[in-house]
Amino acid sequence: MEITKESLAAMIDHTELNAHSGRKKIENLCDEARRFGFFSVCVNPFYTAFCKERLQGTKVKVCTVVGFPLGANLTEIKAREAELAVKDGAEEIDMVINIGALRDGRLAEVKEDIRRVVEASGPALVKVILETCYLTDEEIVKGCQVSVEAGAKFVKTSTGFGNFGAYPHHIRLMRQTVGPNIGVKASGGIKNFKDAWRAIDAGASRLGTSASVSIIEGASLFRFAPKAWLEPEIPCHICPSRAAKLDKQPKAVYAYYKKKCNSCEHRDKYNKFYE
Repeated sequence: MEITKESLAAMIDHTELNAHSGRKKIENLCDEARRFGFFSVCVNPFYTAFCKERLQGTKVKVCTVVGFPLGANLTEIKAREAELAVKDGAEEIDMVINIGALRDGRLAEVKEDIRRVVEASGPALVKVILETCYLTDEEIVKGCQVSVEAGAKFVKTSTGFGNFGAYPHHIRLMRQTVGPNIGVKASGGIKNFKDAWRAIDAGASRLGTSASVSIIEGASLFRFAPKAWLEPEIPCHICPSRAAKLDKQPKAVYAYYKKKCNSCEHRDKYNKFYE
């Protein structure tokens, strides 16, 4: 795997989705995206038209979110939100899947929800946010499968507002499920070059992060990076089971991750890590 600052920047959706961010913050986001050559800016729908105008004449695309961050909006609302976003200049749409319906196994409803957004988005590319922290591996696989069947071109790990974000295990699982021709976007908790490199190595073709500038500046470390960055001495550090929290996740999902943790071979090997 070869990484340059330019190739890495071209994989990044430079992101600002906080509710408290004002216009100055979005202006700065656009200016950084232009200066560093990021693939896109990812903003809340209110700023879509503003970003499109500010980035006019550049290669930087405008991405916005739909049904964000919970995914529980009515399908009609999601579709209309996508339609208006494209009208305002969005070239990519990151929609949140109906997480509760997916967990219930109501896959036909989930698929129709995504299909309607894809249809309403017209020429814009649609990424489906699974919010992996609320799902088991089996549910992540099913979410990926219905997303592809519904016409989405990307699946994405997280909103960045859940219990945890992108872990290599989930990225790898998503890549294995969708194959080489569908994009996988890693998002949530990617704060430095080490996080970015791990995500790419696991199969991510796009990164969503607000720490984009720091990541690019850290890319110069690539030629000195030890293999241990990808495979740390204590693999538990990059395992989603270690981030499971009963007060932040559905009980069944928390129990699922804790069961995996308790039966893992690394638990005995690195017992001091758990003390």
